[in-house]
Amino acid sequence: MLIVRARCAAPREHDAVLELPFERRQQARLRTTAQDGEEIGLMLERGTTLRDGDLLQADDGRVVKVVAAPEPLLEITIRDAQQLARAAYHLGNRHASIEIGPDRLRCPSDTVLAGLLRGLGLEVTEIRAPFQPEPGAYAAGHHAHASNARHAGVIHDFAVRGTSHER
Repeated sequence: MLIVRARCAAPREHDAVLELPFERRQQARLRTTAQDGEEIGLMLERGTTLRDGDLLQADDGRVVKVVAAPEPLLEITIRDAQQLARAAYHLGNRHASIEIGPDRLRCPSDTVLAGLLRGLGLEVTEIRAPFQPEPGAYAAGHHAHASNARHAGVIHDFAVRGTSHER
């Protein structure tokens, strides 16, 4: 099994290709298979999200290129800035990951979201394509969490720490 623990420090030619949908590109610990059938074990830093085109360094020196796999998505066609703001607001309010294009938004396929967006008068098409959502405000790791946070997606942490007041 090819073991990968880090990203490549500099661009290089790749020896293997790892095609993954977005959900799997968010998993820092993952046992999977390269396109050529070789097993790969990812042991990356927690909170790592892989992007299409990222290069990873294997323990044996080989380089693995990450490719975003096509997956079921909703494509929302946008005619103007007001539509963009309305669609982005409602998708964000539901914590949906979104990819922003020049005249469209994309989000994971979901019948409830599709109905909501169509109800707002937006054109929604179901497609299959690679998904590259916006990384979000906290993607760079500048948002601290309690040590007992259950997953990397926790945005707000209301844990009481070191207080002398009883609640």
